Amino acid sequence: MDLVPRSNVAHKLEKRSLLIAINCIAALSIFFFGYDQGMMGGVNGAQNYYQDHMHFGHPDPETGAPVIDDTLLQGGIVSIYYVGTLVGCMVGGWFGDKYGRIKAIALGAVWAVIGASLQTSAMNHTWMIFARLINGWGTGILNAIVPVWATETAEHKSRGQFVAIEFTLNIFGVVVAYWLEYGCTFYKGGNGSFAWRFPIAFQIIPLLFLFGIVWIFPESPRWLVKVGREEEARYILGRLRGETGEDMGKAEAEFQDIRNIAELERKTATRTSYWSMFTGIGSGKLHTGRRVQLVIWLQIMQEWIGIAGVTIYAPTIFRTAGISNSDVQWISGLNTITYMLSTLICVFTLDRIGRRWTLYWGSVVQGISMALAGGLTTAGQSHPLGSPQAKAYSSGAVAMIFLFTATFGATWLTVPWLYPAEIFPLEVRAKGNAWGVVGWSVGNGWLTLLCPVMFKALKEYTYYVFAAANVITIPMVWALYPESNQRTLEEMNLVFAADSIWNWDAERNFKILKEQNPELVQAAQRGHSVLDPETGLPVRSSVGRNMSLDVNALQSRHHDDVIDEKQTFKHG
Repeated sequence: MDLVPRSNVAHKLEKRSLLIAINCIAALSIFFFGYDQGMMGGVNGAQNYYQDHMHFGHPDPETGAPVIDDTLLQGGIVSIYYVGTLVGCMVGGWFGDKYGRIKAIALGAVWAVIGASLQTSAMNHTWMIFARLINGWGTGILNAIVPVWATETAEHKSRGQFVAIEFTLNIFGVVVAYWLEYGCTFYKGGNGSFAWRFPIAFQIIPLLFLFGIVWIFPESPRWLVKVGREEEARYILGRLRGETGEDMGKAEAEFQDIRNIAELERKTATRTSYWSMFTGIGSGKLHTGRRVQLVIWLQIMQEWIGIAGVTIYAPTIFRTAGISNSDVQWISGLNTITYMLSTLICVFTLDRIGRRWTLYWGSVVQGISMALAGGLTTAGQSHPLGSPQAKAYSSGAVAMIFLFTATFGATWLTVPWLYPAEIFPLEVRAKGNAWGVVGWSVGNGWLTLLCPVMFKALKEYTYYVFAAANVITIPMVWALYPESNQRTLEEMNLVFAADSIWNWDAERNFKILKEQNPELVQAAQRGHSVLDPETGLPVRSSVGRNMSLDVNALQSRHHDDVIDEKQTFKHG
């Protein structure tokens, strides 16, 4: 295939081996994202950082624990990063839809390297704020594009599993950050700038590797169809799905679905700007405005159920539960290991029970865990510090935090990142996923800014805020979020074609449209053949001309056809 460079791995790998290779590169980006999040927990605890350079705290003379004098500055340094991700994701979504997924990933990696370098060399809080803003731009670009690239290359039956594996690497990044920082505390007693500068600089290594290797990987076949490079797209799809034996015709069926849905989207939506997507203006039956609201709020709630606080302010949370300062760091690190291992549960369950049920059971267990953590912490603080009763209650509170983190890793970690990459039309998929990153940025930035203030004002009662947020998510998901599991990316346009916002109406409308538009769901139909019965070769059908996302329009057209047939029969 001359259109694909000879150095591209698609020439050497195919099917599952090619998917795994793509998944590894996507996971490398996700690893950086996790590392960058987990890193600030340890950096905030380095005395040289918070006292000598950023000037927002001082060590307690008795325990050595950080005493934060300016919680707004501490939270601002952390949360400004999410302003950067918000801007970066919008740029990344536009760039990825216009110039391709591979070039967007490379751009994000370069931008993140610049930001990480500036953070490493920061000498004061102003410098650090601007450095984190720039670093956030790079992260935002990567977060907008990488999930889209992964979902567009994966097969619909195992799409969730592949993305879930990537997020195991995401939490591995958090684990590496925590334990690397823990190890750095033993270098010169953790008093020098090395204790926080080296962990920040460490993230540059995977970013440089990502930039160097992503160029030899295949572009998304769906993006290639969108920009008219169909021959190249068909070749890559063939390498991804296979062309022989039982796989014969699989790539062709998927290719025809993509071509048909791309044409239908161009006829249905007249505007594709970010503002048009947010308001839904000009999207017709694609209802992109509704999809944008769903992904924004799913990401905001992902943070408000408590994980942003646990990840970034874990040391503060464990101190609130009565853990001594000397034990806080290694307990936080142990929690991240439990967190990482729990993500493997999602790998095996996400494509079996679906996105909705994964969120349901996660919300229930997380809500109970947070409520009990608050209650046990309160009970422990009613007894003298160091007493057997206080230690028992504190241990129970820590166990609840561990349970919360493990449950989140098995449920809510992956779905809010996978869902936006699944539900948007091909024409604006990268931009659509960018809206999900906007929600994550708003939720994370808002919460990390408020977390120090909340823990200072509410103390252990902050846990009840998180518990309440978990309860709210259950009816929200049940009523508003359609299932995307075991459905092709092309089928999701049919799912969201209903004018009603309610999930049950969307499912009823989807069943009707699926019967009326068989040319859009060929890859999802088992037993469907796109092979010539005589030659056994793939048949490339012409693009469907009567496709529509309007149930009534198709029914009316069918009614007119029946009348024409009757009249023809009568005249004949």
